[in-house]
Amino acid sequence: MTAFLIKLWENIKIALRALMQSKMRSVLTTIGIVIGVLTVVSVASIIEGLNRGIAGQIATLGGNALYVQKYPWVSMEDFSKFRNRPNLTLKEADFIRERMKSAEAVSPSTGTRQDVRYRNKTLNGISVTGVSDRYDVVTGLVIEEGRFFSYSEIEREKNNVVIGWEIKDKLFENRNPIGEKIRIGTTTYTVIGITEKRGNFLGESLDAEVYVPLGTVFKNFGWHRSLTIAVKVNDPAKVEAAKDELRFLMRTIRKLTPTEEDDFSINQQELLTEMYNKLTGGLYTAAFGIGTLSLLVGGIGIMNIMLVSVTERRKEIGIRKALGAKRKVITFQFLVESVIICGVGGVIAILLSFIVSIIISKITPFPSAVPAWSVFMGLGFSALIGLFFGIYPASKAARLNPIECLRYE
Repeated sequence: MTAFLIKLWENIKIALRALMQSKMRSVLTTIGIVIGVLTVVSVASIIEGLNRGIAGQIATLGGNALYVQKYPWVSMEDFSKFRNRPNLTLKEADFIRERMKSAEAVSPSTGTRQDVRYRNKTLNGISVTGVSDRYDVVTGLVIEEGRFFSYSEIEREKNNVVIGWEIKDKLFENRNPIGEKIRIGTTTYTVIGITEKRGNFLGESLDAEVYVPLGTVFKNFGWHRSLTIAVKVNDPAKVEAAKDELRFLMRTIRKLTPTEEDDFSINQQELLTEMYNKLTGGLYTAAFGIGTLSLLVGGIGIMNIMLVSVTERRKEIGIRKALGAKRKVITFQFLVESVIICGVGGVIAILLSFIVSIIISKITPFPSAVPAWSVFMGLGFSALIGLFFGIYPASKAARLNPIECLRYE
């Protein structure tokens, strides 16, 4: 083993010396390798950042929550088809609450957008969500200050409001908003709670929202609107069975015949996860395609420079063979040189990918990170390209006649 390591080190030194003698040629040759590895590792870095950001956002929907809505979250069909569906109603929400055995909690909700004002400050187009007293249980909404709505406040349609963290920050700054009066549209509400900071979901802030009792939305902003009926399943392992039960109840209350298709949609976190995985899968495929093409181009360049190197160093090869060097020694020497050229390109690409990752983190809202597997994969591919495209030049060098090599000028 020691003898092998000594031979390897000697060959590495010879390879580095040969590369330093033709710096420009070596640099140009490694560019293809750098581009290929950098493309793959950078895309992996971007997707890793997206995974951390979006996966966390999707998780806020709850893995064991189902949402009955008029429209599907993901569909390839024409949305005009869904527009003609009947709105979801409180009667249907009550029907599900009373009969669904696998439900831990059921919460109808609906939304609108209104201007929110406090004294001389106004926020335009804020999302106003009308909720039930179980909304926080179903969605995992956490109250940082104050409290959530009680059952009696929901029933009496009190003009109370729970505000998002961003609303508090923009309207009240350092002032405690609990007990303060704000205007939503033309109606005055009393602030009773502030939600914990939640971040963004698909580009929209979850902290720039306000929550009011469901009845006050109908009373103050109009009755003609569809509900979202959120259902928290009591056993996360039985979400699919709960989904079937929920579909049966909705079809029952809507009196749909076996031949009629659903006129509602049951959405869940898994739909967005599947869509996201398909998107990132396409990005990976494109990155690997571009990276592979660049690596092949770089590999051809490696073979070219190694063939030129073999021609230029024929006298050196002849002297080594005359002194007793065997074919496998010559082959090994040139293979090491080929792998080193590619390895240097791979290392440069990895270092550049870390810089790209930092830039992405600075200019985008998503955290970016270079996954360890992409580093090893990039270096491994570099070494394999060097090995594959170095075999022919190395074998050609090993087969040269030493007498003809010594005559070469």
